[in-house]
Amino acid sequence: MAYAQVQRETLDTTVQSYLPVVKKIGLHLVGRLPAHIELDDLLQVGLIALTQSWESYDPSQGASFATYASIRIKGAMLDEVRRSGWAPRSVQQKLKATSDAVRFLESRLGRSPSDAEIAAQLEMPLSEYQHMTSGFAGSRLLSVEDLDEEGIPGGDDPFQNIQDDGLKIALAAAIGGLPEKEKLMMSLYYGEELNLKEIGAVLGVSESRVSQLHGQALARIRAKLSDWDK
Repeated sequence: MAYAQVQRETLDTTVQSYLPVVKKIGLHLVGRLPAHIELDDLLQVGLIALTQSWESYDPSQGASFATYASIRIKGAMLDEVRRSGWAPRSVQQKLKATSDAVRFLESRLGRSPSDAEIAAQLEMPLSEYQHMTSGFAGSRLLSVEDLDEEGIPGGDDPFQNIQDDGLKIALAAAIGGLPEKEKLMMSLYYGEELNLKEIGAVLGVSESRVSQLHGQALARIRAKLSDWDK
């Protein structure tokens, strides 16, 4: 059998074997992304990355092929998310406006405002406010670039690459000061890495409500970190 044919059959076998891995990574990511990010798009770039991984893998480097390919696949998917414009400028502006409203109400009320109070401050119906907050996932908390080149601007975890120790302390305090349901949601989402549906089952609310709680929590945190947003 010709060498090229052997190589092709080996590649085909590898791709078939690792299809579940590509799907698992894609499903994990898409469960944490806004609705406009399509699973099929992530799977397509993941398959390309799998093929490239097979072609470039060097076992002498020490990593197993499974580890090497998984890293390449996830990286390619995250690159696709970056290219898709996850959090448009309009969403960033709405997040800032919401954070400003939260900060004003906290100062006036001396406590965390409810979603109804925030909606009233923004002069919009509660249903419109809740729909808006659902789109905040993926937004940067700060206008400065607080993520390194490997992070997504407003990416999978907007906190993981923050390096400033003072900011880390302020961030921990901001999360700790969230209303209990939002605090638990953040812990399940970023700590336990549950998706929105799974968190909804834990909290006894709908998936859309979890998305709203997530967005509102990010707005509250941004309000607390306003001194860093310079």
